[in-house]
Amino acid sequence: MIDDHPSMIEGYKSILSFNDLDFEIDITPAYNCEGAYYLITKNQNNVAYDVVFIDLSLPAFPEQKIFSGHDLARLVRNYMPSTKIIILTSHVEAFLLYKIHREIEPEGFLVKSDFSAQELLNAFNQIMTGDKYKSRTVQQNINELMANEFLLDDYYQQIITLLAQGIKTKNMPEYIGITLSAIDKRKAHIKEFFNIEKGSDEDIIKEAKKRGLI
Repeated sequence: MIDDHPSMIEGYKSILSFNDLDFEIDITPAYNCEGAYYLITKNQNNVAYDVVFIDLSLPAFPEQKIFSGHDLARLVRNYMPSTKIIILTSHVEAFLLYKIHREIEPEGFLVKSDFSAQELLNAFNQIMTGDKYKSRTVQQNINELMANEFLLDDYYQQIITLLAQGIKTKNMPEYIGITLSAIDKRKAHIKEFFNIEKGSDEDIIKEAKKRGLI
């Protein structure tokens, strides 16, 4: 269980001890990316973890380019492919949640403000019997993006990334293989989705950061 707040780990352990499956809850804690990195990649005792709980916001381990729980989840998929992953996060940004959903496909994905002790317990029971579980905010935000699939197009993401890098719109055709008029149309779509139809490039960047896109 990976969380930088020891009290949260103890709380989760206490809740999960009431599971309906008679699982004995034996927790191996990690409080930062460095500690988790070594537990995942070294695993000198060859521990077969049934499930890993991962918080997204954690003290980074820059020496190994591990900056978040998202990076740790990739490691778990690589080193422990049979281990279930449950993401517990305070983040609600739609793009970030969608990106993790798409790349990691966690068995459980819950926003902390969504769930009570009972919902966490229900999610655990469901996941450990082979199903997947998403909390309300995760499901809603993923559905919102899926309903606006154009924003998942690589060109839209490249435009936002280039804006964040300070590239002027008029120069973007040098970086993206589409015309300036096509770029302008996509920028208009982005502003409409962000509800900033009259906004500037800076407003696009600000909204994209809020939503976890950059």
